[in-house]
Amino acid sequence: MSANLDDIRNQQRETWDKFSAGWKKWDSLVLGWLAPFGDAMLRRANLSSGFSVLDIAAGTGEPGLTAAAAIPDGQVVVTDLSENMLAAAAENAARRGLKNFKTQLCDAGALPFADASFDAVLCRFGFMFFPDVAAAAREMARVAKPGARVCAAVWSAPAKNPWATTVMGTIARHAEMPPPPPGSPGLFRCAAEGMMAETFRGAGFRDVAEEEVSAMMVHDTPERYWDFMTEIAAPVVAGLSRADAPTREKIRREVLELALQSVSDGKVHLRSTATVITGTRQQS
Repeated sequence: MSANLDDIRNQQRETWDKFSAGWKKWDSLVLGWLAPFGDAMLRRANLSSGFSVLDIAAGTGEPGLTAAAAIPDGQVVVTDLSENMLAAAAENAARRGLKNFKTQLCDAGALPFADASFDAVLCRFGFMFFPDVAAAAREMARVAKPGARVCAAVWSAPAKNPWATTVMGTIARHAEMPPPPPGSPGLFRCAAEGMMAETFRGAGFRDVAEEEVSAMMVHDTPERYWDFMTEIAAPVVAGLSRADAPTREKIRREVLELALQSVSDGKVHLRSTATVITGTRQQS
């Protein structure tokens, strides 16, 4: 990777801290929208009574919160690089009365846990942003107990994710967007077919399997979609910053028109598709 890993890590921390207020504001919408992906991961994780579960790059707490509710006699630890995101996760856990849920500020590439500590490891939409994807997978393998399931989700190809491309594609048509260095963090960095399965096998997992899962992002109006994307999506804000005021307004109008084409039953419906990857930690 051309960029320094520490620089990428620091940039990611700053970005997620900066956008944490937007994520907190829109948390109920995000939780509902992304729930099908977390549910698919939890089904594959084979959670059982008394399990110790690790949820990496959990942001405001999911799917770790759902896991904690499912195994009240177990223990769930959620991690993130952003202190502000974890504060929101802790608030969500307190609101739901979850006593078996705790947070840990840390980097996915250097987990502060002993070998073979967890009965299941989860990572929903984190891999795309890790400085070193392979190193993170190896860390997950290290902290998983022999026989434990490790489940992750990453966004599939752009064509299957109009929730993102409706706005990002419009920005790209009107603003000069320099291509990121190869391997840089980004929404579709892990979308290549078979990439994550190969990464899991390289980390030593067996019985690696992939499943495609789709869900709908639903907004009351096109304007709500625009507000959402400009408050939670760093690439959108970065792209808009490269356009002058008249161009930004032109982008906004075009995005609203495109979103209007996705209205059914009075609301905007935009498809989102991800690949759920599962692997089993080798027996020692």
